Amino acid sequence: MTSAQSPHPMRIGREGTTLLVVDVQERLFPAMDADHREEVMRNIKVLATAARRLGLPVVVTEQYPKGLGHTLPELRETLGPGVEVFPKVAFSCAAAEGVRAHLRAAGTRQVVLAGIEAHVCVLLTALDLLAEGYGVHVAADAVTSRTQASWRLAMDQLRQAGAVVTSTETVLFQLLGQGDTEEFRELARLIR
Repeated sequence: MTSAQSPHPMRIGREGTTLLVVDVQERLFPAMDADHREEVMRNIKVLATAARRLGLPVVVTEQYPKGLGHTLPELRETLGPGVEVFPKVAFSCAAAEGVRAHLRAAGTRQVVLAGIEAHVCVLLTALDLLAEGYGVHVAADAVTSRTQASWRLAMDQLRQAGAVVTSTETVLFQLLGQGDTEEFRELARLIR
């Protein structure tokens, strides 16, 4: 690739990419599809660990925390200290006070979405971010809904809207870029 060429819009790199973790909360997460909850949590943790290790900005939201509780402690631990949590009542994270400003301040061009629920808050966030010109990448195996039918419909609608529906592993390898680094050796262990 020559220096005049831009990367394909479906590619992500470390620069300009923010991880947005949507509403993985104490009273909400247990209601999600029981067959996929464990896998989804594992993949959200992989993305959070990679973001922390690679120095990516991370945004976390909580839907009506007074009623639905806060981000699950096991995820907060993985995210580490200093990650700002944005409470919200709107379903779209883009409508939460401070989220847009945080994305702008971080120089975000691409957003990786993970969390719940796929067909409500994740979908509406993606639609708003796409409308604002962000590249949106949804790690399909790091999002879920209460039912698989709702999750499938959300993935279809996200594709139709122009989001990149991808996997945790694909996101991880794009962010790593190559396999001969200490970062690769450390983070590749998470998906084995």
